[in-house]
Amino acid sequence: MTPTPPPASGPARPTVSDAELLRLDHQVCFSLHAASRAFGGVYREALKDLGLTYPQYLAMLVLWEHGPQPVKAIGEQLRLDSGTLSPLLKRLEAAGLVRRERSPEDERSVTVHLTEEGAELRERALPVPRRILAATGLSVEEILGLQQLLGRLTGALDGAQG
Repeated sequence: MTPTPPPASGPARPTVSDAELLRLDHQVCFSLHAASRAFGGVYREALKDLGLTYPQYLAMLVLWEHGPQPVKAIGEQLRLDSGTLSPLLKRLEAAGLVRRERSPEDERSVTVHLTEEGAELRERALPVPRRILAATGLSVEEILGLQQLLGRLTGALDGAQG
């Protein structure tokens, strides 16, 4: 990529040809995909002793942080549809970590509660975030900056979808 000289006013902005933008190594989505896959491997190892998959860990994080939650609220927080979330919650229930209850007021609404075993698992999960942080090779400040930038990116992309 060869930047062009800045315009007479305003900050310098490099311009890139369409052909250059089409290169795999210039696709931010691919960089995020590759990082996500790398995270998956690190999480798989870190979660092995807990008996959780990464998506199950995320669901447990929501419950540990917020307590009993309707399935719909968990899905919204994790950005998962019910077709993905329901089997995941069924597996957590079969493992004895959560209990699902239908609302007596609305049969369509199901609330997920931690079992005693699910609540106790939180203590064993405490080292996971530091283990992941160490694996990134980044400082806490860098991670927080990256999270902020990714939050802005997610917001912009959500807005671009209408």
